[in-house]
Amino acid sequence: MKKPQVADQLSRPPLARMLRIHERLKGDRFPNCSQLALDLEVSTKTVQRDVDFMRDRMDLPIEFDFRRNGFHYTSPVENFPTVQVTEQELIALFVAEKALAQYKGTPFEKPLHAAFQKLTEGLTDAVSFRWADLDSTISFRSIGTTVADLELFEAVSGAVLRSQELEFQYHKLVGRGHEPRRVQPYHLGCIENQWYLFAFDLDRQQMRTFVLGRMKDVHSTGKRFTRPEDFSMTKHLGDSFGVFSADGKPQEVRIRFDSFAARLVRERKWHASQKIKELADGEIEFSLKLGNLTEIQRWVLSWGEHARVIAPEALRAKVWKTAEMLMEKYK
Repeated sequence: MKKPQVADQLSRPPLARMLRIHERLKGDRFPNCSQLALDLEVSTKTVQRDVDFMRDRMDLPIEFDFRRNGFHYTSPVENFPTVQVTEQELIALFVAEKALAQYKGTPFEKPLHAAFQKLTEGLTDAVSFRWADLDSTISFRSIGTTVADLELFEAVSGAVLRSQELEFQYHKLVGRGHEPRRVQPYHLGCIENQWYLFAFDLDRQQMRTFVLGRMKDVHSTGKRFTRPEDFSMTKHLGDSFGVFSADGKPQEVRIRFDSFAARLVRERKWHASQKIKELADGEIEFSLKLGNLTEIQRWVLSWGEHARVIAPEALRAKVWKTAEMLMEKYK
């Protein structure tokens, strides 16, 4: 006799099991826990929990018939209460699944795949296209994705959700080694394929930004804290071009793009404060207000000869100095 697998993590997802139970009940087969356990390869306790959930939480008319020694529906049930989605919503779910593909080959791949499978397990098949068709027409390609440690991510995200202080060793970008940090974690964000922790550094009494890939020996102290009610990531990075918080008073940045780059710049929203002024011959003047020039400097340089800084003078000087250093390197 085939024995059921007691380890439920090896069985079908809960919703898939309930759909199978529903089909058996709908067919007036009067299945009992032992029969269903063999069919679904789970324990009888798991089956009983599923039946209880279907009866008590889904309001399905399930009763046990002692004469027939099995469960049955006491009134007709035409449709199982699964998630109903439109074709457009299903496409949106597929796009979301594609976006998760950037974590393929990392510790995140397995839990992300399992979570997405649970979300989509109950979708009906009343749509006219095949997933394979979408797979050949929609894709994502990410460059420079990071390989994060799943245990570290779980420790950090758990502390953020529970508002618990964290202690860890951190390697600064210009540092020679790891140094201890003790923080109150406010927010965890993924920006340009990189995970960042935004936290209040208790020793430095300042908000700091930490790259998860440079953290190690992370653990929660168990001490709770209250995040300021007025804290907002939108406000915190409002004067930033990326993740670098303001290091001074916001200043207007003006960049001139030639006609080639202008078309590309117009196509995207780069910053909430951006303005575009049309110039002659298809050129534009792109302006925005920033409190930190580090990231915008790198962005300007990435456009090469197609961009020229107009203001502020400090940014012009930074770009000029970098250009001189590059010329020296390529002599």
